Amino acid sequence: MDEEYDVIVLGTGLKECILSGLLSVDGLKVLHMDRNDYYGGESTSLNLNQLWKRFRGSDTPPESLGASKEYNVDMIPKFIIANGGLVRVLIHTDVTKYLHFKAVDGSFVYNKGKIYKVPATDVEALKSPLMGLFEKRRARKFFIYVQDYEDNDPKSHEGKYGLEDDTVDFIGHALALHLDDSYLDQPALDFVKRMKSLWLVSKEDHPISIPLYGLAELPQSFARLSAVYGGTYMLNKPECKVEFDGSGKAIGVTSEGETAKCKKVVCDPSYLPNKVKNVGKVARAICIMSHPIPDTSDSHSAQVILPQKQLGRKSDMYLFCCSYAHNVAPKGKYIAFVSAEAETDNPEVELKPGVDLLGPVDEIFYETYDRYVPTNTMEDDNCFISTTLDLSVDLSAASAAAE
Repeated sequence: MDEEYDVIVLGTGLKECILSGLLSVDGLKVLHMDRNDYYGGESTSLNLNQLWKRFRGSDTPPESLGASKEYNVDMIPKFIIANGGLVRVLIHTDVTKYLHFKAVDGSFVYNKGKIYKVPATDVEALKSPLMGLFEKRRARKFFIYVQDYEDNDPKSHEGKYGLEDDTVDFIGHALALHLDDSYLDQPALDFVKRMKSLWLVSKEDHPISIPLYGLAELPQSFARLSAVYGGTYMLNKPECKVEFDGSGKAIGVTSEGETAKCKKVVCDPSYLPNKVKNVGKVARAICIMSHPIPDTSDSHSAQVILPQKQLGRKSDMYLFCCSYAHNVAPKGKYIAFVSAEAETDNPEVELKPGVDLLGPVDEIFYETYDRYVPTNTMEDDNCFISTTLDLSVDLSAASAAAE
């Protein structure tokens, strides 16, 4: 370990592993360490024994739930948008050769006490029970407008559609994936581009997917990429301490009495807690079930978005479900997640509107975690600190750090 590296990366979360892989591909000498004995950091996937130990304090779950090794339960569930930034990174690095993906069956939205399929194309808009006859026609024209919009074609820029408030609500939250209504005060151009990029990119029924065997497959695949290009990995390294020189610049990392020197440090917020600030909390329920989410067409995988206005909240609530079809649970079992920005200190009560939509659950686990953002300036201390993965359901933000 007593060597000099271009970059030392601390933590094996998704963002850290993406950067480690890309830096190694670019020819830099990278040392990657983690205090844990597993990959993934906050975005890891746990087997049933690990899940039980984390939330119940023991590693002996009921035998009725099936074999522990067949579970791969994501701690921060996310999916991949077909036209998102992460896909470009995956293709650029050829990491896809280490991964297998499966499309999510459907996206749904909660409206006035019921769950509806999200119309993602102009054709689906005409069939959707979310809107009346005349509103369907207006929505279809708007979808066509977004599909045809081009920056370099002024003729495609004009349009006025007079959509109803409920239609604006599900388009803004279920299609453009905004977490709250603040986008309504922003220029419309950003909204149109976001919607076009995320959804209206093709005639595909549902252009989102998730990795088989859980989200932790993504950081592990980028770790393999880094190793192929000469990156060095050390797991289970306790007390990784970043060392600074007299001017406050990072010069190395010490662990178990050994110091590795470096020019820059990349890490998650937990390794430099004095250089980050808390910007909120996420409340989450993790559920093991024996059935799909009701009213989602028996989908093995589905997301349900509960817009803030439907619940009287300040931000949205998300439901996500995957199953044995994605190699994350034994046959016949489903894993469902209910997530929201914590607005109270009681996740059980706060998440109840989403949990109630799941129907009977075999087991349920609640947790909250803090979200941190860096307060340092990388040019001043040679430290790039990632932000905590937020509530957003797609992984675009994770790939943005690498880009």
